[in-house]
Amino acid sequence: MTEFNFPKDFLWGTATSSYQIEGAWQADGKGESIWDRFSHTKGKIQDGTNGDNACDHYNRCPQDIELMQKLGINAYRFSLSWPRILPQGRGQINQAGLDFYSRLVDGLLAAGIKPNLTLYHWDLPQVLQDQGGWPQRDIVDAFLEYTEVVARALGDRVKMWSTFNEPFVSAFLGYWWGEHAPGITDRNQAFAVAHHHLLAHGKAVPIIRANSPGADVGIVLNLGPQMAATDSEADRDAARRADGLVNRWFLDSLAGRGYPADLVAEGGVELPFMQDGDMQTIAEPIDFLGINYYTRRLFHSSDNDEMAEQKVAGAEYTEMGWEVYPQGLYATLARVHFAYDFPALYVTENGAAFADIVDVNGRIHDARRAAYLQNHFVAAQDAINAGVPLKGYYVWSFMDNFEWAYGFSKRFGLVYIDYKTQKRTLKDSALWYQGFIIDNK
Repeated sequence: MTEFNFPKDFLWGTATSSYQIEGAWQADGKGESIWDRFSHTKGKIQDGTNGDNACDHYNRCPQDIELMQKLGINAYRFSLSWPRILPQGRGQINQAGLDFYSRLVDGLLAAGIKPNLTLYHWDLPQVLQDQGGWPQRDIVDAFLEYTEVVARALGDRVKMWSTFNEPFVSAFLGYWWGEHAPGITDRNQAFAVAHHHLLAHGKAVPIIRANSPGADVGIVLNLGPQMAATDSEADRDAARRADGLVNRWFLDSLAGRGYPADLVAEGGVELPFMQDGDMQTIAEPIDFLGINYYTRRLFHSSDNDEMAEQKVAGAEYTEMGWEVYPQGLYATLARVHFAYDFPALYVTENGAAFADIVDVNGRIHDARRAAYLQNHFVAAQDAINAGVPLKGYYVWSFMDNFEWAYGFSKRFGLVYIDYKTQKRTLKDSALWYQGFIIDNK
């Protein structure tokens, strides 16, 4: 049995994103985002809902910070809504939106909680999408303008910055498979988006450093083992291609190795959007890499050579249909460290959607979530013992929220949200996490 011995300065936190919790989608001058448009389009969200009100965090921020303080976390990862700050994507600043985030940061600091700010968690201003969006190279300049505005306003107080959250999901689910906003299904556009995300990241890092001296700056990737279901050559090849797309496309480029040659050569990937110097810009040194880990995937190669995911008989699965596989977290952390050697690593998201049980007294029972977290904390401790420079762990999510294309049907939160009344209730898993943090200080 692993004994927990996390470093005394380890960050124990939770994470959220702006569109998933804030609500107030038209309040105080905020502009429309691609997720506002997407969720208002019939048939796009499984339960027919949208994030117009979400968790009403925009109006209940002080209450939520009090809950964080009660939980005992010392770090909180959140994202900013670009159109809340720049309603037209560029140009005129909406001071009310910027002031909201300034109050959030001040409230966190007053509560002894370190702010970890993510600039882009998928809610692009719709006006920029109408002008071509992420497939167009000139959007990089728009992102840099947004970065400058935010870094100047908050750089004196925020000392941990992530440029992008999960560029894989934003690019490929949003522009290739069409499951996320803006709902486009164009493979070539998706690769252009992924490239422009990474290019914008590389160019934004020096801007943040200039406006926030001493800050740690990084990027957050969703990573996990992409494994063959059998030892057949076809299955191993399918897993290799999946690994190239999910993991190596982003890790290799950030580490200065360019895009995976096997994926480019075999996958027919066209790269007309690349220009001289781009890969050097993308490989701008970072202070940390954030890793969002949820599960592994097993692949077998079907008759038509499409990659198909394989389920595991007898395995535990979450409400999202994801296998509970904590050893994959250890494998991912070890691989990233020993193969790429970034200065520091953080688990920036990890958690599970399970059905909560509400008893007659209003208490929320979710023993499976607490067990899930404990087993993944064991994997994190094992990674530290193996020499991985893991510096913090953010549980997804602080509270139940709008789970993208699933709407409100999947609950990841440590805090239960009654969406009709907006009442917040700490679940059993939150109380367990609270105790774990106390025991590991």
